[in-house]
Amino acid sequence: MTTTLICDCNKTMPLAPKTLGAALLPDKKELPLHTTLCRREAPAFQRAITGSGGDEVVVACTQEQRLFTELAGQTPGATSPIRFVNIRETGGWSRDARTAMPKIAALLAAASLPDPEPVPTVSYRSQGRLLVIGPLDQAEHAAALLADSLQVSIFSTGPGERGGAQARRFPVVAGRIESLAGWLGAFQLGWTQDNPIDLDLCTRCNACMAACPEQAIGFDYQIDAARCTSHGDCVKACGVAGAIDLQREPQVHSAEFDLVLDLGAEPQIDWHAPPQGYFHVAGGLAAQAQGLQTVLRLRELVGEFEKPKFFDYKQKLCAHSRNEQVGCNACVEVCSAHAIRSDKEHQRIVVNPNLCVGCGACTTVCPTGALAYSYPRAPEQGRKLRTLLSAYLQAGGREPVLLLHSEEGGRTLIEQLGRQAQLGKAQGVPAHVIPVSLFHSASTGIDLWLSAVAYGATQVAVLFTGEEAPQYRAATAKQMEIAQALLRGLGYAGTHFLAVDAATPAALDAALTELRGTRQQVPASAARHAVAAEKRSTLELALDHLVESAPALKDQTAPAAIALPAGAPLGAIEVDKDKCTLCLACVSACPASALQDNANAPQLRFIEKNCVQCGLCATTCPENAISLVPRFLPAPERAQPVLLNEAKPWSCIRCGKPFGTHKAIEAMLGKLAGHAMFQGEALERLKMCSDCRVIDIYTASNEVKIDQL
Repeated sequence: MTTTLICDCNKTMPLAPKTLGAALLPDKKELPLHTTLCRREAPAFQRAITGSGGDEVVVACTQEQRLFTELAGQTPGATSPIRFVNIRETGGWSRDARTAMPKIAALLAAASLPDPEPVPTVSYRSQGRLLVIGPLDQAEHAAALLADSLQVSIFSTGPGERGGAQARRFPVVAGRIESLAGWLGAFQLGWTQDNPIDLDLCTRCNACMAACPEQAIGFDYQIDAARCTSHGDCVKACGVAGAIDLQREPQVHSAEFDLVLDLGAEPQIDWHAPPQGYFHVAGGLAAQAQGLQTVLRLRELVGEFEKPKFFDYKQKLCAHSRNEQVGCNACVEVCSAHAIRSDKEHQRIVVNPNLCVGCGACTTVCPTGALAYSYPRAPEQGRKLRTLLSAYLQAGGREPVLLLHSEEGGRTLIEQLGRQAQLGKAQGVPAHVIPVSLFHSASTGIDLWLSAVAYGATQVAVLFTGEEAPQYRAATAKQMEIAQALLRGLGYAGTHFLAVDAATPAALDAALTELRGTRQQVPASAARHAVAAEKRSTLELALDHLVESAPALKDQTAPAAIALPAGAPLGAIEVDKDKCTLCLACVSACPASALQDNANAPQLRFIEKNCVQCGLCATTCPENAISLVPRFLPAPERAQPVLLNEAKPWSCIRCGKPFGTHKAIEAMLGKLAGHAMFQGEALERLKMCSDCRVIDIYTASNEVKIDQL
């Protein structure tokens, strides 16, 4: 049993303890309220965490989470796990606060759910080897700020405004960067040293600058090739150190680093989600507002670190490639962290967990579920959505809307909106809008969205604050278009899925206010299915419930197929029978067993329910006889095999055994009839089965056998 503690500081929320108790407590009693739980009434919190027998305690306050945690640590006999939930900015501070009790009950019920199962972790190890890339004056300034805690090396890209200091305090290299790749603890730099001055030998005596008549040497101690005439005065001036060689051939070097600070105007790694351990601050630390923050973050990145492994990959479900033909490439195209690459040779994609940032967009666009999000996993996400909606509806709520938002930017924006509403400067989060925190806003897709509608949600809104990669926003909009087309085709009126773009509390307030007057049609009864670990299974369960209650199907005996946008993970295929030779290459290429043959006859059969519209069949077909048809067929025939093509079998001209098809054998004979290797009896053997071909070759009296050579 869970103990729930609600604190309404200074009575700023019009809470209804009887309504909340009826929704949350088994005995339906009034839920006690506190006004100073973190101060004068702190003993009530201590009694709860010591007297609940180890059961969980939910504290409806995130404002004083740190204080409650410290108090629990100082309380003898405190054994209860403690969870914190925000009901203030998300519901109590709103124009609709008096009617927000169902939402608050839902938030408290979801907070009582068990923690998600632990996930595997990805490890990083950093020894503090920092590479600073940029103009020498800026790089040396940054190095001076970090040298007491990090091992700093500098890659000079020019002198900057002031050039390098006279005293050389840090290792400096220069040249042309060829490559920079890796992640925290494992960066690899490749560069070409193509300047006559070797910075390892240079003592910064400045004699070369004094000797150079063209002033081709700056305070980065490198020669400007465009100005140098190779007269050699600098070589003579540097005779003792021997750092200058005008005839030196370019040399290729590489080195490993744990961290990279890039001060260049253009980043060396120009990704929306750069690798962990890479920081780009154009213009130097002193010129940017985030300079101090970057210094502090770099200082902390020494040691061993872990992060969750955000994904699970099952190659057997992957529709990326077969026989080096590419079908679905959605995950590779959407990843802003460059963590996914194609491996056609092994019929798979490869995900680098060290580069993965946990956005989950790859799992959202994956049609098969081969890539599954694991932080948390789909069943745990589904249980949370179902609990929220169930508790909301049981508490008397109507027309619930789920607002999916990120843990960082989205949560901050909602809290800012709540504060504005408490001061009367905004409307706040409406009573029927339930905020749902996700690690990243792009980590859910049509399987969970359609399940939410099946559970009773009238709308699913995804909040984008502008911090997300553009392709994530586009991918989410595309998936919403597909899901909306499904519901529209089934007769459910309204707009059930929408992306909310808001970078400020005012923009979010305006967007949420527009939701107040909208109406959407949903199933009359809530679904009872649980979200499965397999994406396709969950999608089918949700679709079954939506089809069962679909308004458009009530009076139809033979429902028509619902057209879906291109790229939908559901659909059929069309086969041009005039082109198809029934070679069945498409069957071997299909990763979902949607295309099947018949062991007893030359037939091509198709199960629409299994098709993920990856396109491998169309890519593989040598006759270009296959085209994709994105659609949804709300009928039992969707799960049954249908015949796409069949042909009369070709019979062996020697033994009569059927093999191949008439069309395939005739096409082969037509293509090879003019080939020098297939003339006379050789062409006739193509009309025989494999056994008879061997027998005919061995028994032919007019051909030389290999054992006679």
